[in-house]
Amino acid sequence: MSAVPGKRNYGPLYTSPMAVWFTLFFLIPILIIILYSLLRKGMYAGVAANGNPLILLKHLVEDIGSVIQGREAPNRDFTLEAYGALSNPNFALITIRTLFTSVVATVITILIALPCGYYMARSKYQTALLLLIIIPFWTNFLIRVFAWMNILGNNGFINEFLLRIKLIDEYIEFLYNQGAVGLVLVYMYLPYAILPLFSTIDKFDFSLLEAARDLGATKAQSMFKILLPNIRSGLYTAVLFTFIPIFGAYAVPALIGGMESYMLGNVIADQLTRARNWPVASAISMVLTVITTLGVILMMNLQRRDASRVLEVKGIGA
Repeated sequence: MSAVPGKRNYGPLYTSPMAVWFTLFFLIPILIIILYSLLRKGMYAGVAANGNPLILLKHLVEDIGSVIQGREAPNRDFTLEAYGALSNPNFALITIRTLFTSVVATVITILIALPCGYYMARSKYQTALLLLIIIPFWTNFLIRVFAWMNILGNNGFINEFLLRIKLIDEYIEFLYNQGAVGLVLVYMYLPYAILPLFSTIDKFDFSLLEAARDLGATKAQSMFKILLPNIRSGLYTAVLFTFIPIFGAYAVPALIGGMESYMLGNVIADQLTRARNWPVASAISMVLTVITTLGVILMMNLQRRDASRVLEVKGIGA
């Protein structure tokens, strides 16, 4: 539809605040991280080169232009030493542990969130159940972490209860291990999975399940072959909303886990506060950013493929 003659298009004006927001708080910080990851560590902290991002960006553009033209780079500020430091076996171990913890915690979260979202969508008490899901957001993140420390600690609720009923003779070390980290991560991000799944399942036509049962499908078959394929968009959103924050988690592994539960977020914090190595911290941050971006692109492609299949089916039906 063509624009009405004599009327101005205010679309760019309406979207300009969002564009400014993303530029200031997403694009520029990412560019600064990329720049710092290509620098050398300073003698005491920070970076060895001039820390002004605009000057560094100008130098980087000059160096790239010189390399393209086959000339020697005029600036000696930039290096790949920070990325070379990531070849350390300890870093590889922490990366694998972070991926493993993130995947396992995400899978467990989705498996718990699916029946919860289904029950909420079929319940007549949706408002009350939604309130129960949202209530944890009213409490500070750290307060909830410390609450779990009191529950799982040696003098916590679980140990005291087991001692009083004589099931154990001494305290069990529930804290400071990988299992405790996974448990608290699942608890923290479970609402982020339930809400998109509930929203998607609530729009589902449940008469399709009854039709499948009438045609001879079992209850499990109707769930796996009818329900799940029709709520893929909610599943993709739930996976993204849980995997990405878990992959970059810092507070939970630092407070609930021990040294054997360190994740990439903890390594970044250590490089910034203890080693004071900004380039390595920036390089690790770029690794996190690249992996999460690839995950988002994968999910978007899967959603686009599902949408195209739905359109094809509708076209055939028409």
